[in-house]
Amino acid sequence: MPQRRYLRKDGKDLRLGFTTGSAAALAAAAATRLLLTGSAPEAVSLVTPAGLAFAVEVAYSRFDGDAALCAVRKDAGDDPDVTDGVLVQAAARKNATGEVTVDGGPGVGRVTRPGLDQPVGEAAINSVPRSMIREQVRKACAEAGYAGGVDVVVSIPDGLRLAARTFNPHLGIVGGLSVIGTSGIVEPMSDKACVGAIAAEMDVHRAEGATALILTPGNYGAAFLAGDPRLAGPPVVKCANFIGAALELAAEKGFAAVLAVGHLGKMIKVAGGILDTHSRVADCRLELLALHAALAGAAPARLREILGMATVDAGLEVVEELGLRGPV
Repeated sequence: MPQRRYLRKDGKDLRLGFTTGSAAALAAAAATRLLLTGSAPEAVSLVTPAGLAFAVEVAYSRFDGDAALCAVRKDAGDDPDVTDGVLVQAAARKNATGEVTVDGGPGVGRVTRPGLDQPVGEAAINSVPRSMIREQVRKACAEAGYAGGVDVVVSIPDGLRLAARTFNPHLGIVGGLSVIGTSGIVEPMSDKACVGAIAAEMDVHRAEGATALILTPGNYGAAFLAGDPRLAGPPVVKCANFIGAALELAAEKGFAAVLAVGHLGKMIKVAGGILDTHSRVADCRLELLALHAALAGAAPARLREILGMATVDAGLEVVEELGLRGPV
């Protein structure tokens, strides 16, 4: 079973889980070991990009022709995740290229529109999970003394049904779920607990004399900040989707300056007055982008093109083609 890891929020211990990306990497490690040794492990483990180790039982293992199949069950911890408990399977086959390839099978979505982490036509397995899968497969190969390549196909048997309850259809990801995650872990979400944690963190920074603050929704903003030395200095507070609440708290606690740093897909919602940026609250991202493009002079045909995009990144490419990035 997964190791018990907790976050203390709002006086409660909330158990951390692991992402579909971690589950796929664990399944791939087990399948590769079965492929190369003929014996499947009872459990597999990995260290996530966030530095936390998880161990999980192998739900089933078998051979299907020349492919070794293993599956693990995703554990989302105390997060109300639609994919909690879903089986994630990996099939591993030898290849002669010496490379580790990663693709999606049944129940894993495929990208049909531009602007996502993967190009059109590719399986919706994001960059970090792909890297995790390759790392775990190479580790298993090294342990078995195998220098050849391995083709890995990730499948989610219940993925097609569950995908209808996610944002994937709107994004143009068809046929199943996405295999995602940047940290490898799932942090339980509780609105009251999250806002309370943000307030407590701000209190600490004010007590230490800080008068300026940087807010970021999560990993994308944090990664950008880490790569720009001009933004070093002010304390950084992660606010998840609660940008409006965080701004109000910063004002209440006497911060004189606040800089919000995040992916345009979230920050554009704030420009439209949407201060809780969770997709369940409101969207209007592309509508807002198209509105400001119209005010800057974009033709109706190009506005329709923006509105038809899957992501703000893809819509912004149209804005840039028109030379309107600055005005917008």
